[in-house]
Amino acid sequence: MAHDYWKLGAAGLSAAYSTGAATPVGVVTELVTRIERLNPQVNAYVSIAGDMLEQARDSQKRLAGGAARSALEGVPVALKDNLSMAGLPAAWGGAVFSETRENDELPVRRLREAGAILVGKTNCPEFAVEGYTANNTFGVTRNPWDLTLTPGGSSGGSVAAVAAGLAPVALGTDGGGSIRRPCGHTGLYGLKPTSGSVPRHGGLPQILMDFEVVGPIARTVRDLRLLYSTIAGPDLLDATSRAIEPQRNPGAALKILYVEQFAENPCDPQIVASTRALANQLEGMGHQVIRGALPFNLTALDAFWGKFAQIGLAHIAATVPDMANRASPLYLDMARQGADIPAHALFAALEAVRDLRSEVSLGFAEWDVIMTPSAAAQPWPAGDGFPDKIDGQSVGPRGHAIYTGWVNASGHPGVTVPVRPDAAGMPIGMQLIGDRFSEEMLLDLASQIEAEGPGWTFPLFAS
Repeated sequence: MAHDYWKLGAAGLSAAYSTGAATPVGVVTELVTRIERLNPQVNAYVSIAGDMLEQARDSQKRLAGGAARSALEGVPVALKDNLSMAGLPAAWGGAVFSETRENDELPVRRLREAGAILVGKTNCPEFAVEGYTANNTFGVTRNPWDLTLTPGGSSGGSVAAVAAGLAPVALGTDGGGSIRRPCGHTGLYGLKPTSGSVPRHGGLPQILMDFEVVGPIARTVRDLRLLYSTIAGPDLLDATSRAIEPQRNPGAALKILYVEQFAENPCDPQIVASTRALANQLEGMGHQVIRGALPFNLTALDAFWGKFAQIGLAHIAATVPDMANRASPLYLDMARQGADIPAHALFAALEAVRDLRSEVSLGFAEWDVIMTPSAAAQPWPAGDGFPDKIDGQSVGPRGHAIYTGWVNASGHPGVTVPVRPDAAGMPIGMQLIGDRFSEEMLLDLASQIEAEGPGWTFPLFAS
């Protein structure tokens, strides 16, 4: 008998458990069947936990005994395959780290301790440094809204799993937009937290240093908040997490800077139209929306941005002997390029990052929220690395990704919310950026926007 538990989010499952309308064992049994049926077409998961049913039985006993560990007790969660989970590899889209991990890294451990059921690992590009999701080891991940198109990257497997009803929520990582852009491409909510807000320890090397953070992916703001509250908060194992600042309360009416385009960089006209519509809607909701240019100088950052990944890969090549034999040629070449970058150039880039952080910090003395599109392009063919044209203009590999990387460099939080879809019905995302540790304010604003919209509907693929 079909129960359609897969349509419920994290909060919905928690409520169904409390009334006896669902059980973790029933939910997992249905979920495994769905994954077996649909995953071969969408390629969201690359490995599945062998003890999922055992996890479900444990949660079921705890719920029956009134001993639930949290609201996530018995709720399945998918994990991006660059996050360490005991019992499965963290293959990072390749073969270099293909061995089974013996430990949960800190955010994953917090989920397990909260009673979440860890489903398995979701696909990502090799070393998670691309804006789409495909690799030589596990293949191409496809967008549940149109299987011929990409869900973006690098958290493409995680967003595909949640959008297809193969997980109620998921964790991804975001080092340059890798949660926010894919969520925009699949109609989901995704949070890139403040650097240090979600502590990290016990995982794979971080190629992008503290630019890369762990964040939640969900179909509703309520679920996004629930997952974030479980993984966030200081821990002695991550000293950066102990510098969390108290949030200021900006008031009910927010001062929002809407930045439609970055300089002369093109943006798809349908994205512009949908994001303009949201800006107008926010004015109608009582917020002050000012339209203007981004008031920060990104020239130095943009010039060096791609080299950060090259330097990170050079570090792995120097410290992980298996990389030379197991990594794909593209990433070995990137590592060689990174090894040739002089120390003074890296130092200058880090100085530019520090200057940007000062600029952005000053900017949020004036603005409560900065709002931009999540991506400059709509999803493109699934096997292609990037769209080579946007609005008729030729662009490079990062042309679609111009709106997000500076937020990682500055360390500020950003949340993607779905806006009006394009003419073909494909989702479009809008990015809301706040001051450091303003996640709750951003989630409140996202919830206001959600309440005005039609709400989540599943793509036809999921049915």
